[in-house]
Amino acid sequence: MPSLAPPQGMLAPVADSTRWTLADAAHTLRRLQFGYSPDQLKQAVAAGRQATLDRLLSPQPESAEFQEVDGVLRTTAVATGNLSDLQVWWLYRMVHSANPLTEKLTLLWHNHFATSQEKVRSVSLMLRQNDLQRSEASGSFAKLLRGMARDPAMLVWLDGEANRRRHPNENFAREVMELFSLGVGNYSEKDIQEAARAFSGWQLRDGEFWFNDNQHDPRPKTIFGETGMFDGNSVVELCLKQPACARYLAFKLLRTFVMPEPGEAEITAVAERLRLHGLVIGPVMNELARSQLFYDARHRRSLIKSPLDFVLGMTHSLLEAVRWQPVAQTLAELGQSLFAPPSVKGWDGQRLWITSSTLILRANAATDVATSGRFGVLTDAVRGQLAQPDSAVAFLQSIVLGGEADAETVAQIRTMTQTGDSQAGQAALQLALQSPEYQLM
Repeated sequence: MPSLAPPQGMLAPVADSTRWTLADAAHTLRRLQFGYSPDQLKQAVAAGRQATLDRLLSPQPESAEFQEVDGVLRTTAVATGNLSDLQVWWLYRMVHSANPLTEKLTLLWHNHFATSQEKVRSVSLMLRQNDLQRSEASGSFAKLLRGMARDPAMLVWLDGEANRRRHPNENFAREVMELFSLGVGNYSEKDIQEAARAFSGWQLRDGEFWFNDNQHDPRPKTIFGETGMFDGNSVVELCLKQPACARYLAFKLLRTFVMPEPGEAEITAVAERLRLHGLVIGPVMNELARSQLFYDARHRRSLIKSPLDFVLGMTHSLLEAVRWQPVAQTLAELGQSLFAPPSVKGWDGQRLWITSSTLILRANAATDVATSGRFGVLTDAVRGQLAQPDSAVAFLQSIVLGGEADAETVAQIRTMTQTGDSQAGQAALQLALQSPEYQLM
């Protein structure tokens, strides 16, 4: 198979000769993982753009320690059946996996195929769905969509059991078009009705997908202008063939990793690469993360941090012996409880993350990290940096704020560190974490 022509225009890669700065490294780590430790930022600066991206965009071996802890937390979640234990397992993975981009893409798919434990009521099924999303996080979207259509948690969530020959249930048929593959405006109500008939008989038995032939409507259906003896598999394939599918995925990737409101030009460019790569996500992410578009100054700090990016960014950078249960509780208060999205639409995100109440809660979380120890204690290295005014200012400006702090914010931090108070460094840290810059990525 011949290799594809490299992307051009806005998706052309940044030239090797382009200067690589601390701000570039911080931007890369904020977008492609959940925050960074001071050592990770320093290593990225020293390694350079290509080596850093090579590491983040290709599979890395997990450490023995990670695998051991991950296994214990996973076993505990299944044994207890508690949502909080399942959340702790994933939070640990998000911060400590050697493949953070895989976790970030898994979160994208968790939100894309939003399913909630509140209705599914099975930690095992939610975990199984999460495993599927992770296995194809950067793989084939076609394979992922096919798997999600038969996923037991999804069948419970969207009432597969109620989809019967004489009374088709339209829930999954509607969402597979509106939310999972095409987006609003790219299908008709008739398409949904016919697709519901095609999915009839897709049910569960003993916790597994079961095709109940007695409840399937075998008659011809007409979907997207095509007529045939379609079943649920056929509907999935028809959705994948629609031009709108690549565009819808392009919008999701851009909104997650690059810009809050992708325009026509950006969507068209990324959709074309998705089509050329057969809707395989990894190669497109590779091109996107190396592109001039990704590093365009207009898109720096243009995304409002989700609660996960905000809270994990703080704990990742500053704390040791993190207490994951309080972290999970705070995330729920901020509106992002893992495995419990608010609806089948998932979290809308961006400006909706910020309200008068969540701003106060974000400020409280910053205070907890800087001063209270609720989530864990500041590392010795961080405390050492905060102990002296000059090192505190440099640390907060470069490491915490990624080298792109507003001059007024830096001036306020500098003033605060020079009060002579023994806790001045922690107060300055609190100010930095509450700053407008820190809410953005």
